[in-house]
Amino acid sequence: MPSDHLFVYGTLMRGFEHPMARLLGANADFLGEAKCQGRLYLVKHYPGLVLSDDAADIVHGELFRLREREALLREFDMYEACGEGFPEPTEYLRQMIPLTLADGTASEAWTYVYNWPVTDLPRIASGRFLEH
Repeated sequence: MPSDHLFVYGTLMRGFEHPMARLLGANADFLGEAKCQGRLYLVKHYPGLVLSDDAADIVHGELFRLREREALLREFDMYEACGEGFPEPTEYLRQMIPLTLADGTASEAWTYVYNWPVTDLPRIASGRFLEH
């Protein structure tokens, strides 16, 4: 599976006036909407994705193909404050997860999974950050 695919479900989605969303939009190709199995929580002004084994737990987002994979993943790792040089446990972990595309086909992509406790965080039941 292509490791130049990135699944985004929060402030990196199209339509956000965020410098990192603009960076993604300018340096990646939008492949379409996608969803994964997980739960979405509202952390602050941004969401956190926690993977789930329950098929009823769906998080909706967008799939992009990164043109300069290494350079872009490094930028997004910095933005999400994970990877080398950040104290453990980092708030997010970048990992490869299975996705379902809008047409029903299976794929996988990098995404940023929330890595801190969600006990006190409100859940976004719809799985859509834009609707919270």
